[in-house]
Amino acid sequence: MTPQTKHPAVANTDFSWRDVWPRRPDGDVALPPGQRLVRAFPRFADNSLTPPPSTDGQIAVRVLGAVARPTTIDADALATLARIDRTADFHCVTTWSLVGLRWSGWSLAELWHQIIVPTAEPDPKARWIVATGADGFRARLHLDDALAADPGDQVLIVDTLEGEPLDTTHGAPLRLVSPRQYGYKSIKHLDGIEVHVDEPPSAIGPKEHPRARVAREERHARYPAQLLRWPYRLVVPATAVVTRWSARR
Repeated sequence: MTPQTKHPAVANTDFSWRDVWPRRPDGDVALPPGQRLVRAFPRFADNSLTPPPSTDGQIAVRVLGAVARPTTIDADALATLARIDRTADFHCVTTWSLVGLRWSGWSLAELWHQIIVPTAEPDPKARWIVATGADGFRARLHLDDALAADPGDQVLIVDTLEGEPLDTTHGAPLRLVSPRQYGYKSIKHLDGIEVHVDEPPSAIGPKEHPRARVAREERHARYPAQLLRWPYRLVVPATAVVTRWSARR
């Protein structure tokens, strides 16, 4: 079998600012409201000066919060689940998108039902989780979004991108990927899942919409999405370049 060619944007690690300027697509590429394409896949973070955390590659995801028994999910536990290969688009809240990225990992819904529920025993009234990353970033997900059953909406926990293990740029060793939500829900360096009965506060305030559904353009908890498109778009090149610089220090 001939190996698949790596997505050109993922291969473009020495991108210029022009490569990460969101631009209208050529041809028949369909994008959600307010989104445009870029030619690289930069590491993005709320604080572009925060470098990726060092990692030994060991998988350990703690399940805490409203559970009867806190537990830790390791590589052996994930290996009991069916692996999923999924091609999905990625949409950043700052209006840049990539289409057709190849991820491989496991369904969060399957992890929840087959491992977390019997092992940790979440509170039956739980309606939210918070995904945490080793870089300090956090995202809250309503269980309706986190456990979506439709294959196109499934939230994944992945360990490979474009047929290769995740690197530190894209969230090694594990990353949560939620294709139908903006990228700030797709926590890199996943190391924790907190279970909550009530809606937890956001770590970044109203900049994080509780649902962040791309199709509904839920960019921000307070401001209308269309007012944010251009202010967000203007910061993309500088943020991408500075974040890459901080990762290489």
